[in-house]
Amino acid sequence: MPISEKDLLTEGAWRQIQAQLAAMETMVMEADVPASPRDRAEGWRYLLRFVAASIRATIVAGDPEYPEFGRVIERGLAWGLDNPDCNYSMTRIRGDAIYRVAGSTGSARHFEYQVNTGHFGDGNVGGWETVSSLHRDELEVDPDGNFELILSAEEQPGNWLSLNQHASFLFLRQYFSSWESEIPARVFVERVGAAYPEPELTPARLAPRIEELIEWLSKGLRGWEAMSRLILATESNAVTLTEPMEGNAGLRGQAYGLGHFHCEPDQAVILEFRPPQCRMWGVQLCGWFWDSLDFATRQSSLNDSQAILDDDGVFRGVIAHEDPGVANWLDPVGRVEGSLGVRYLFPGEVPQPSFRVVPAAGLREELPGSTTLVDVGQRQQALERRRRSVQLRYGY
Repeated sequence: MPISEKDLLTEGAWRQIQAQLAAMETMVMEADVPASPRDRAEGWRYLLRFVAASIRATIVAGDPEYPEFGRVIERGLAWGLDNPDCNYSMTRIRGDAIYRVAGSTGSARHFEYQVNTGHFGDGNVGGWETVSSLHRDELEVDPDGNFELILSAEEQPGNWLSLNQHASFLFLRQYFSSWESEIPARVFVERVGAAYPEPELTPARLAPRIEELIEWLSKGLRGWEAMSRLILATESNAVTLTEPMEGNAGLRGQAYGLGHFHCEPDQAVILEFRPPQCRMWGVQLCGWFWDSLDFATRQSSLNDSQAILDDDGVFRGVIAHEDPGVANWLDPVGRVEGSLGVRYLFPGEVPQPSFRVVPAAGLREELPGSTTLVDVGQRQQALERRRRSVQLRYGY
């Protein structure tokens, strides 16, 4: 329902927000949603996180006249198959304006600026399109790693991203392989020609952002739920692979493996693949709502810098409820079932992962003799490094 200036001069806009918040409860309370005490707690937390992410995307980073990057997905705002290796930022733009992004690149293994149509809260996953993108290898930087990037409809010299009449947001992904050593970029964004200080807020300026917020909390919430349910309805302990992405708001050059795991308390699931020649790869476990599991204090994900390959060059990750004492443990954080994701960035080939369900008590007999083992102290040290590096990466 459209938000008018009158709605902001009365209680009308606020009541529409309240109504949408009230409607969200069915997503947790529907009969087929897991209902254990833990599941209920996680469901309410997911909704609160999605509300917070939606506010960042619309109220904080939703003004194309005075753009500002908002971190709309992170450890504390998990949704949409968020990648533990990635920092995500976005801002609203419009296709007939000119924008400048500048700063230092940092040292992430990979990053990409991407201009897209639509927005992640409109529920129209199939309708998103990438207008233009520029990744690390294509960006001209000075010897100190500083750069300037122009976004406009007309081509510009140097670093340039094209806009068209449908361009609506700029998305920045930064992929970190070595969590402890790679440093995030430091950048700002501005509309060329914008007069500062920013003018005072008016109902006319705020109304479209509130309208979009309500869309995030309705169409967006249900759109991501539909994606999660689609994945959970597929065959368990299997993934469906895509070809490397081009043009539909996914990371350019990345192949995605989407599926879900099922592991009973007395079982272990061995996930195997031979990593391809690629810039980076990773695997992660997710919950019911397609949100990443705790990846800072738990080892629920592994990437090419963190995993240890066996002597035959194969990655073997072990999903198990109790620590099996192998380096490549994937902790499901108490879940018997959930989503999982596999990513290969710029792969020479796209290998199909395989899965084996084995008794947890006999796991060691199912693994090669070269499998790297860890003791309690080594595991604790690894988890401490994860926790500290995640806080440093996000700056809190």
